[in-house]
Amino acid sequence: MEIPSVHHQDIRFKNLLITIKREDLIHPFISGNKYRKLTYNIDEAKRINATSLLTFGGAFSNHIAAVAYAGNMYGFKTVGVIRGEELALKTPLNPTLQFAKTCGMHLEFVSRAHYRQKNDDDFIDGLKSRFGNFYLLPEGGTNDLAVKGCEDILQATDNVYDYICCAVGTGGTISGLINASESHQKILGFPALKGDFLQQDIRKFANQDNWELITAYHFGGYGKIKPELIAFINQFKKAYHIPLDPIYTGKMLFGIFDLIDKGFFQKESKILAIHTGGLQGIAGVNQILKRKNQPLIEL
Repeated sequence: MEIPSVHHQDIRFKNLLITIKREDLIHPFISGNKYRKLTYNIDEAKRINATSLLTFGGAFSNHIAAVAYAGNMYGFKTVGVIRGEELALKTPLNPTLQFAKTCGMHLEFVSRAHYRQKNDDDFIDGLKSRFGNFYLLPEGGTNDLAVKGCEDILQATDNVYDYICCAVGTGGTISGLINASESHQKILGFPALKGDFLQQDIRKFANQDNWELITAYHFGGYGKIKPELIAFINQFKKAYHIPLDPIYTGKMLFGIFDLIDKGFFQKESKILAIHTGGLQGIAGVNQILKRKNQPLIEL
């Protein structure tokens, strides 16, 4: 996969300049950090002559959608092990899973109990007995090659920034940013999930200590939808013409704006926010919001 060029977009809030690195515009279907995580993994799968890719994800997984499209694009069969066997009974499938299926991905729905065994050797061996000898991509795509890909997000021209901010799911993206950053820079991660387990996951890959997780903006955890966040996303889109998703980037930008209000950043600080994509999930979230008779995310 080619390493793309990315443009920056400046916005101003409360006398501070925030630069948005528009990773979401890398590719129309393999967006943002998912493109970065797959770049070297796809190259490796080609090198070892793998014919299929297998990975894991939930109902609205950006990673599932990206792997499905990349597999179709580069000639791999793909298998997505999906958390929640009840999803197989829903017709039609939600937009994310329908997209993956349209790209040729076989969707293997498993119970949440079985899904928790996704890292166990016996579980993986069982999948190999069914689907053959596949190239394994972990949930969220985070492995050594994915972190290497995320290191490419930062370029030499980004050294002028004091703070680099990103949303955090499995920890691969922030690990790459940490490794590629300069010692004078502080990396701030905004987890989409509750819990402090990410510290350990990030330390497996990160080679510097210039980072911090800001844990106050998960809005109840992964996939939780709060009206306050939806309102912010819509206001942000109207003001700056930049779409955000409610799982990752919306929470990050909400957090950055709130921290500015609270005086967290020193005056004249230069802030770089990484837009990691994930916009494909908006259609599915809007389906949920519509059923609850709540305001939708404006597209």
